[in-house]
Amino acid sequence: MITTEQIQKKIAEAIKQSGLTQTEIGKKIGISQQTVSHYIKGDKLPALDTLANLCVTLDVDPSEILCTKK
Repeated sequence: MITTEQIQKKIAEAIKQSGLTQTEIGKKIGISQQTVSHYIKGDKLPALDTLANLCVTLDVDPSEILCTKK
């Protein structure tokens, strides 16, 4: 079973590995730096449209983030 915690961890890893700052990510997808910080800390999960834009911006396969990649 896939858990919210696993997804939050994958999001945080992808953000950290991107080489982009939280501010840069926020500007690219139209959210605040603080919101990106909440994703890294695991305080919040992005809405589906934001998750899709985050995956595009970070060049990450959504199935990787959602822990469905086999």
